[in-house]
Amino acid sequence: MFIKILKTTMQLFSATNFEESFGSKKSSLFTIQNSNGMTAQITNYGATLVSLWVKNALGKENDVVLGYERLSDYRKMTNPYFGRTIGRYGNRISNSQFTIDNKVFKLEKNDGHHNLHAGSDAFHAVIWDLVAHTTNTLTLSYLSPHLEGGFPGNLTVSVIFKITEDNALDISYKAMTDATTHVNLTHHSYFNLNLDKTEPIDNHLLQIHGRSYLPIDKECIPTDHIEAVSNTPFDFRNFKKIGQDINATHLQVALAGGYDHNFILDGEEMRVVAEVSSPSSGITMTVTTDEPGLQFYSGNHISSTPVGKYNETYIDRGGFCLETQHFPDSPNRADFPSSILEAGSVYSSKCIYAFGIV
Repeated sequence: MFIKILKTTMQLFSATNFEESFGSKKSSLFTIQNSNGMTAQITNYGATLVSLWVKNALGKENDVVLGYERLSDYRKMTNPYFGRTIGRYGNRISNSQFTIDNKVFKLEKNDGHHNLHAGSDAFHAVIWDLVAHTTNTLTLSYLSPHLEGGFPGNLTVSVIFKITEDNALDISYKAMTDATTHVNLTHHSYFNLNLDKTEPIDNHLLQIHGRSYLPIDKECIPTDHIEAVSNTPFDFRNFKKIGQDINATHLQVALAGGYDHNFILDGEEMRVVAEVSSPSSGITMTVTTDEPGLQFYSGNHISSTPVGKYNETYIDRGGFCLETQHFPDSPNRADFPSSILEAGSVYSSKCIYAFGIV
């Protein structure tokens, strides 16, 4: 009889696994934690969350994000966004272009005809500079030069990762530009709260505080209308299993192979926008943000990635993303909340992933 041994003891990776020179810059790995033992490891390559250890209902540690033990795997993986900081613009921009003040700016076509997550060499694939590192906080910065990826303006960006004493990962972004541009930063961790990370996330109970979502076309670009979630597989206003309607006969589910859609969130300012829990581990996660949208991705296409941490083989729908954001294709949609950042103005955004026990 085969008995699977689950990883329930915290295993921290050596910084040497992530040390590599990139011209004048060098990548490394940083650890932050609170007094309760909640611990995160983050590399400045892509400002990437490598591991996040929280306690389950049995009091044992669980790493709740998918990822890899060494930098070389992040650099060669088919899906390049595990745990990454995404920018300048998270999500898709149709036809890989937008117009500011009657000037057209052309971007890389890295998703068919469209631009995804600002291009193949965007924030997720650069070395961020270390600003400060304390017991529970890591601050990184990056200067994105004018026309990097096709985006106008020299953009100075900072991201602060903080483990709070109430067991939350608090992620804060700030950015300034010297020319009008578009900015939409987000975090792209794949979460799996189960005890066994090789099991699908279908059993997770999810609630999203959003009464409508953006339907997509066959190329995953938002259509020209907004749809209410009522009487659709997208109704997560009350807790339900992620897998309950994931294979439903519904055009939008079929187009994405599951869920990969932006939900229009209720309310404004900082508020709770989503809650999720695993019956397997008893771990709960609450998402708080000041953003207007939340991209829920059910990890439909992640099985082609290399073997993950602790020699785990990831499967399709083996992790989910809850990405706080402005809406996809906002630079080309005047009817969406604006993602414009004017010269001299300050962009700020916050996302908090808070953990507890059922």
